[in-house]
Amino acid sequence: MINRFFKKTTLILTLLVLCSVAGLRAQTMDEAITATNNEQYDKADQILQNLAKSAPSSKVYYRLGENTMLNFFSDSISNSLKVISAEAKQQFEKGIALNANDPLNYVGLAKVAAYLGDKKTADQMRLKAKSFLLPYKKVTKIPNPQEYAYTLAKLAESYIVFDNVDTTAAMPNIREALTIDEKNGEIYIIAGDIYLLVNNGSLAIKNYNKAQDLDPKSPLANMKIGSIYFKGRNLMAAIPYYEQAIALDKSFAPAYRELGSLYSMAGRFKESKEYFETYLKLTNQNIPAKIRYVNALFYSKNYAEVIKNVEDIFAVDKSRTYLNRIAGYSSFEQGNYPAALTYMDKLFKELPADRILKKDYVYYARILIKKNQNYPKLTAELDKANSELEKLRDKIEGLKGPAKEKEKANEAALVAKVAEAQANIATSDKELAKAYESYDKAITFGEEDLNIIQEKAIAQYNNKNYSGAAETWKRLIAKGKDTEDNYLKIGKAYYQGKDFDNAGAIFDQMITKYPESIHAYLWSARAASAKDPDSKLGLTTPKFIALITKASSDSVKYANEIFDALRFLGYHELQANNYDAAKAYYTRMANLDPNNKEFVIQAYNSMVSLYMQKKDNAGAIEYNNKILALDPGNAQAKSSIQYINAVKANANAKPKADPNEISGVIKDESGIPIASASVRVKDTAAEAWTNANGEYRFTMPEASSALVISAKGFKTIEVPVTKKRVYNAELGK
Repeated sequence: MINRFFKKTTLILTLLVLCSVAGLRAQTMDEAITATNNEQYDKADQILQNLAKSAPSSKVYYRLGENTMLNFFSDSISNSLKVISAEAKQQFEKGIALNANDPLNYVGLAKVAAYLGDKKTADQMRLKAKSFLLPYKKVTKIPNPQEYAYTLAKLAESYIVFDNVDTTAAMPNIREALTIDEKNGEIYIIAGDIYLLVNNGSLAIKNYNKAQDLDPKSPLANMKIGSIYFKGRNLMAAIPYYEQAIALDKSFAPAYRELGSLYSMAGRFKESKEYFETYLKLTNQNIPAKIRYVNALFYSKNYAEVIKNVEDIFAVDKSRTYLNRIAGYSSFEQGNYPAALTYMDKLFKELPADRILKKDYVYYARILIKKNQNYPKLTAELDKANSELEKLRDKIEGLKGPAKEKEKANEAALVAKVAEAQANIATSDKELAKAYESYDKAITFGEEDLNIIQEKAIAQYNNKNYSGAAETWKRLIAKGKDTEDNYLKIGKAYYQGKDFDNAGAIFDQMITKYPESIHAYLWSARAASAKDPDSKLGLTTPKFIALITKASSDSVKYANEIFDALRFLGYHELQANNYDAAKAYYTRMANLDPNNKEFVIQAYNSMVSLYMQKKDNAGAIEYNNKILALDPGNAQAKSSIQYINAVKANANAKPKADPNEISGVIKDESGIPIASASVRVKDTAAEAWTNANGEYRFTMPEASSALVISAKGFKTIEVPVTKKRVYNAELGK
């Protein structure tokens, strides 16, 4: 069977030589190959299709399949790998039907399977191809060595999949091919491509130069070398090689296109335009050439020209609906998200489902996310408007007559503002839901894509879809990516969504999985504190004690974590009026790092709160003075001393307020003042306690965001900080 194959191939080669002399078939095949090398895939396809009708052979169909696959890589933005692979496979199978002993079409099928991720079929097809290559001991004994070597080179090439190559499988084949036939420039080109993919530029150039020596008139090798420098952004080094390619063949269109892209990247748009115009002229301004021009513009980031040229193509050929893809991508890159969405909606509506690409779903999701990037701001504005409306309605209840009517008008305006914000959020919610759905389609497009799972989760988290983000990140855990960081992200997402049960469960799992993780202990304690803010369930104290125990292994590294734990434990004891225990914790805070002035001042502030709760003004003033000894300009300590002295002198005195001083009264639902209520600036140690009349006064830090108000037996609340300086609050049971 093997001998029959080589006899047939010998006959084919003989006929090719004869036809070359006659100016018939060989010339036509050469023209097809030249057209393919010039990236004129439509022209090459037409020549090969005609040849398949007039003189069909396995070689013609192999070239048809190769041309089809190369057409995909020339425009991977517009073309579908699935569709192109099916077309190429059909051509290779036709070649096998004509000559089942020709190995090249099996190599073609292996290449198709490899690009589709079907490794098993790819390996089977390679073995099938090799079965037609006669074993040999001496190169001189191989019949048709050129055919044999070419097949081996193509086998090596079949291990190239996108930008990756299996060198352990490819290199033995390419070395053997070069041993058998060291005069074939195409084999050296394949060798150069393999070396380039493993970042061995010098060997890649060496092989390309060898190919050039063997075929001095071919522009391909110079084009390849120029592309090495172009991809490395060494633009000036690339130019001479492209120019040499043109000098060898003035009709070699790809070199003009590459120079157009190069000059565009360099910001030299006049030269870029001239080269692109020549490229289009050489390709007869045909639509496929214009599309490749558009792709080149896209990769050189000239997005405005991409959109202009797409619209020019649509003006004469509306059937190219897939161009909405690159126009949509380009609009996105320009930041024109509504236009991008319009293009992509049209793409999904008009293009068959099997022509939709994975990156279409990714881009669609990103467009919707970016289009709604103000979502967090919208929700904040709605919360603010609702809060203002609630306060205004409370105010209206105590008014009568014209004053009440005036505020009613303001109420109507606020109601309209709330309604508008709600409508905008509802629209955004729908679009964000579509974005997450599109991410899911991309994630499940073939093998699950972990990077897109991560991207989706981040988008959900940023847009306050905390439970959704947590569930998305849990998919990474299920896929074996159970890293400390992923556990932390899941737990924090639940925590931000106020799902403290799930947050606590995740952080406890994290402690089991990563028992040395201080973050796990810290967040487990925070989740318990949030779930049990009044310490009624006794959940939190054991958690913070466990944190201190774990962190004490390196009290310098984990000083912040230990400090926060001590502050909580002291606060807990203070709520229970266990003053000695609270003082012990605050003393530990002060002694944790005596050189850390911020720690010491915060500890002394807590001591001030303790003594004020005990109504021990002398003790409070003593610790305020200790603060001033460390920080003479401390406004909070000065204000506190002033307040204490004013209260001592005259209960109704109104001390002069600091610009950042706030005050207020805390009451229960019945209007009864709550004594010893805590008013703390969120995420800081700045804290004050109410007196017997429910009054408090202190200076808060700059850029404070919220007050956390709590009292034993009452629900803890948060109050947003505004420009106001009086914050009264009501606590419920």
